Amino acid sequence: MGQAAFFDLDKTVIARASMAAFGAPFYKGGLISKTTVMRALYSQLVYKHLGASEQKLERIRKSVLELTRGWEQVKVRQIVEEALARTVDPILYREALDEIDAHQAAGRRVWLISASPEEIVRPLGRYVGVDGVIASRAAVDADGLYTGEMEQYVYGPYKAEAIIDIAKKEDLDLDECWAYSDSITDEPMLSVVGHPVAINPDRALAKLAKEKGWEIRHFDATVHLAERRGMLTKRRTAAITGVTAVTASGALAIGWWVGRHRRIVVEKAS
Repeated sequence: MGQAAFFDLDKTVIARASMAAFGAPFYKGGLISKTTVMRALYSQLVYKHLGASEQKLERIRKSVLELTRGWEQVKVRQIVEEALARTVDPILYREALDEIDAHQAAGRRVWLISASPEEIVRPLGRYVGVDGVIASRAAVDADGLYTGEMEQYVYGPYKAEAIIDIAKKEDLDLDECWAYSDSITDEPMLSVVGHPVAINPDRALAKLAKEKGWEIRHFDATVHLAERRGMLTKRRTAAITGVTAVTASGALAIGWWVGRHRRIVVEKAS
């Protein structure tokens, strides 16, 4: 059976709530007002310092759905794609990217699993190089406009259900899988795997993780993905150069030894 790792997005892979992070691009694209951007920033501060209860997240979900009613899905996707690098790069956790790379290097598939909309999560998943994405999906009418209803909400227990479904399809051993999250609302997701990890946990999750003996880690270093990829490329190049140099040196040494040995044999024969 296979192994996999499942990462929550907000405050686990990126340092902010993804919807709040895209507030400025949505404002510039004419989708929201400056007042809405300020409210998003305020909500982000509350979320950062106090965590997000089920009631808070439900209120946010309803307000976002109401806000997006009538938006064009195509326009939202276009804004996200155009603003992705400059919006996400400053808030990517280096430790999260390292962890994703380590899992993939060990042969494990990696999924992002988030209550955030798939219009944001899917391109972000491609950008950081994960293998799959599970995200919320808003309903769209025949004209491509958001209806204000939710078609699929990947939150709380639904994250756990999605992971179990993937495990069945991919023949995964959940006891040998990992899950990462910052929020107590993701307790179901963390509980279904053998290696739950609390990242920058809110108070309730920190308490639960200590009680259950779950690993607790703190991510705080952000990194630009392009710079990080450049650094990794340089390291790999240096490693390959080093191996090449050692191989060349070895070949020269062997060549010298063989040549010397032949001269000795010839001299003895003569």
